[in-house]
Amino acid sequence: MCGIVGIVDLRERRLPDRALLQAMNDLQQHRGPDGEGFHVAPGVGFGHRRLSIIDLEGGRQPIYNEDRSVVLTFNGEIFNFQPLRAELAAAGHRFLTQTDAEVIVHAWEQWGPDCLQRFNGMFAFALWDERSATLFLARDRLGLKPLFHAEVDGQLLFASELKALLLHPGV
Repeated sequence: MCGIVGIVDLRERRLPDRALLQAMNDLQQHRGPDGEGFHVAPGVGFGHRRLSIIDLEGGRQPIYNEDRSVVLTFNGEIFNFQPLRAELAAAGHRFLTQTDAEVIVHAWEQWGPDCLQRFNGMFAFALWDERSATLFLARDRLGLKPLFHAEVDGQLLFASELKALLLHPGV
């Protein structure tokens, strides 16, 4: 179990409130006691609480593609990540970790939203593609991994737990 949080400005690409993002992430510490990570850029802020299962040393999140134009925060497991990894590597994608999370980043680059059709697993994730200014939120078909969201004052908030959203003064 991991925890993900995020604040995405839907209107003006304002810098997210780092203190709020930190507080949202801290509230989910029990979901990932092995570490935390953040990505904050104009218009987008992701937080991650990590429970280390795969690639204990190299699997820190948020995780990026090679040029850092795609960023991901992910909770769950992609059961078929190894054959997908092999297929993506054969298509020219370079991997820096052994994680299933990195497969999602490159699957997005290769197949766009259709990448979901290739994943067998339980997951919730948020992916930001800077080149197209696209936010892609997804969860597994059965909703095994939670993903709550709310829109407040032109911002989309999301989290693995509802109580993290309640920290925003507009919720």
